[in-house]
Amino acid sequence: MRHVSLIVALAAFWVLLSGVFTPFLLAAGLGSVFAVVWFADRRMKVLDVEGHPSHLSVRALTYWPWLLWEIVKSGWDVTKRILHPRLPISPCLVRVPTSQQTNVGRVIYANSITLTPGTISLELTEGEILVHALTREGAEGLATGDMDRRATAFEAAL
Repeated sequence: MRHVSLIVALAAFWVLLSGVFTPFLLAAGLGSVFAVVWFADRRMKVLDVEGHPSHLSVRALTYWPWLLWEIVKSGWDVTKRILHPRLPISPCLVRVPTSQQTNVGRVIYANSITLTPGTISLELTEGEILVHALTREGAEGLATGDMDRRATAFEAAL
């Protein structure tokens, strides 16, 4: 299944970038796609669960839009604080507990925190993440556990 999904993804990417649909270029693209998949699987041994997590595709359709909306909301808040000097910033460090069971799940959660403007994951350990937040409100938003629950649900596909 990973082979098929990688072939489809690479072929779609090839067509998207080239925009030319002559038989020769389509055949060359398809040959390149098969060569890349063969090298990734046989020679490099990177076509595995971590290298190509195709099993996360369905869950990504719900997690990524939610994460994008969180990034937009946080970006707007940070922008307001930069442009309006009376809005306070109160940098703080907080330790946020994690409920993910795998390393991939914890990394997804830590990266989601870092992608959200105003927060940065500094240290990832077995049961918690040390986070620098631009404001106390941002830190309290992480303490609610909504992002943790969603990252754990996303991880459940693993």
